Amino acid sequence: MSTSNTRMDGRAWGVLFVLCGAIFLEGIDVAMLNVALPAIRQDLGLSTGTLSGVVSAYVLGYGGFMLLGGRAADLLGRRRMFLLWLLVFLIFSGLGGFATEGWMLLVARFVTGVAAAFMTPAGLALVTSNFPEGPQRNKALGVYAGTAAGGFSLGLVAGGLLVSAGWRWVFFAPVILAAVVLLAAVALLKDNGQEIPKAHSFDLAGAVSATAALLLLAYGVVRLEHGMEGLGSALAVLAAGVILLGIFVLIERRTANPLVRLGILRSAPLVRTNLAALLFMISFAGFQFMVTLYLQELRGWTPLQTGLAMLVVGIDTILAPTLTPWLVNRFGNVRVLLGGVILAALAYALFLPVAPDWTYAAMLPSMVLLGLSFSLAYGPLTMAATDGVDEQEYGLAGGLLYTSMQFGTALGISAVTAVSMATISTRGGEELSLEAIRNGLLLPATAAILAALITASGLRRKTTTPQAPTPAAVHTAV
Repeated sequence: MSTSNTRMDGRAWGVLFVLCGAIFLEGIDVAMLNVALPAIRQDLGLSTGTLSGVVSAYVLGYGGFMLLGGRAADLLGRRRMFLLWLLVFLIFSGLGGFATEGWMLLVARFVTGVAAAFMTPAGLALVTSNFPEGPQRNKALGVYAGTAAGGFSLGLVAGGLLVSAGWRWVFFAPVILAAVVLLAAVALLKDNGQEIPKAHSFDLAGAVSATAALLLLAYGVVRLEHGMEGLGSALAVLAAGVILLGIFVLIERRTANPLVRLGILRSAPLVRTNLAALLFMISFAGFQFMVTLYLQELRGWTPLQTGLAMLVVGIDTILAPTLTPWLVNRFGNVRVLLGGVILAALAYALFLPVAPDWTYAAMLPSMVLLGLSFSLAYGPLTMAATDGVDEQEYGLAGGLLYTSMQFGTALGISAVTAVSMATISTRGGEELSLEAIRNGLLLPATAAILAALITASGLRRKTTTPQAPTPAAVHTAV
């Protein structure tokens, strides 16, 4: 392999840092808002439903439009979509900081989620297409994945610091970072010779049905957090989403220029990767939410103390771009990913016997293992998302991955909330209890074990991943 294929020059590093800046922005934006919610409620006098809606609105925009966003990057140009929606992200994040009413925050967060749904898969596609397959791409994706995960863990601490100066800074700070990234992106980013397909017509029916289906599914998942009280409406919404998803599949089978080539789902590695990503994020989001409740509601810790407690998870920011690419080149994606998922299951299992007077030293092993888990799992998931996929469908593959991750995050929070609320209700109480926390923590451990089993099934396959059929060949078969 030539030197140019293993080493990155200054411009390549510049491109990578721009794309990493955008994914770091997305992660830190979400984490900081989670920490700021109590302060926002107190200042604006929001009801519990509206406060929950502030988080849910972002999930709806992100999850509902992610698939469309990924395909738009392939059809309309990755650089164009990345720059346009980064600008939208910047504008509406800033508008959220000026909100004086609950509905203003809801609108701002929904549009910010939509912007992330278009920007994120375009960014992943640009990383994949700008670096040649092999060690250089593995290194680039390792840095990218480490930055993404690090943005979330560091955002917890940054959010705690910013809230002390005023919750509006949680919205204004990302504007500053987004402006810097946007200016650098305009100068450095190229589509790297991307050939935009010349479709005779855009699959409008597919776009509408897919987006509506994902919006309903995301809303149904969010509604699950209300437990038995809202179970009927949640199931009705989920059923409607499934029906619309079926309609979308029928449309895609019949259209000449489908939004999603259904044949891409015949790739076993791609399906396995997305299932593992879904379960991995269910486990992490559920664990992080339960630990936050345990520390702040049961132990009385401040948001800053909570963020500092989980800061060690950010070790992946260092290990993911340095250790993980070497391990992937040595042992392959599947083995490294499996090691990361197993460490996650172990981390959650160690936290199950949590006590009301646990010292931080008792929590530290779980936090360290979780940081190592993200270091080993997040990068390989990102790498595997486009493994064996035609270059013209990198955006679509990225959209599928981030849709799985976003739904996993939403489902993880909703599920542990439902379990803990059911425990409280069964015991005839009204306040959060340690038993409710422990029962909620069972779900992350279970999800991580399932993710490990699914990932391990890939070890039985051949080491070399078969090349996915070309879009034209599979389209004729479909």
